[in-house]
Amino acid sequence: MTPVLPRPAYRSTMDGMAAAKILVVEDTPEISYVIELALADARFDVRVAADGEEGLRAARHWVPDVVVLDLNLPDLDGFEVCRRLRQFTSAYVIMLTGRADEVDKLVGLTSGADDYMTKPFSPRELTARVQVMLRRPRGGPSAPEVPHQRRTLGPVEVDLDTREVLVRGEPVPVTRIEFELLAAISENPRQIRTRDQLRSRAWGEAWLADDHAVDVHLSNLRRKLATAGAPDLISTVRGVGYRMNWKNL
Repeated sequence: MTPVLPRPAYRSTMDGMAAAKILVVEDTPEISYVIELALADARFDVRVAADGEEGLRAARHWVPDVVVLDLNLPDLDGFEVCRRLRQFTSAYVIMLTGRADEVDKLVGLTSGADDYMTKPFSPRELTARVQVMLRRPRGGPSAPEVPHQRRTLGPVEVDLDTREVLVRGEPVPVTRIEFELLAAISENPRQIRTRDQLRSRAWGEAWLADDHAVDVHLSNLRRKLATAGAPDLISTVRGVGYRMNWKNL
C-alpha cells in the first residue's frame, strides 16, 4: 500500500503579495510529494493532480502560473495534456519525465512546453527553473520603445501593443515565446540575432535550457507563418543565428 505522506504547510503570501501558483501533474505520490515540498518551501502555492484530466480541470479553475507536468500519466500522456493546456492558458509548462531521448524533448517543446527536465532530478534545480520563469510576467518582457507599435514586414504585421501577428490581415495564433522571438528578430530586419540573444529575450538572462528550445520554437513559428501565406520570412544564418529575410520584404 502506498504510504500517506503528510502535506507540506503552504505560505499563501510573500512580502504582502500573493504567492505564485504552481500546479504539479504527477501520478507517483513519492515524486509529487518531493516536488510539492520543495516548491512549498520556496514560498509557492502548490496543488497536485494525479492524472492528466484532473490536471486540466485544475488548470482551468485554479489558473496556475506554472505547470510541472509529468510525461507518463495513467490517462492522457504529457504531450496531449500540454497541447490542451495551450488552448486556454499561457502558464509556463515544465515537462518532467524519465525519458532522456532527444526526440521526446523536441516533441515536448513542440507541444508547447517551455522547459524539460529528466528524472532523476534535483528539486532545488526544479525550484530554480520555476523562479527564473516567474521573473518575467506571463505576457513576456516589455516591447522596446519604438515610434510605431505595429511593424509591417511584407504581408506580416506584428502588433506590439496587442501582441498579435497578422498575415494579410488575418490573425495567426502564436505562443508567448514565439511572439517574443519574432519581435526580437523584426526589431532590425538586417541584423542577425544569435541564439543567446533570442534565448535571453524570450526567457531571461538566467535561462537554463539549451539552444534546442530556440530552434524548436522558431521552427513552429516559421511553420505557422508559412501556412498562413508568409513563407521564408525568417532566414537561418548557419552557425550564428537568425534574421529577417529582408530582401523579400
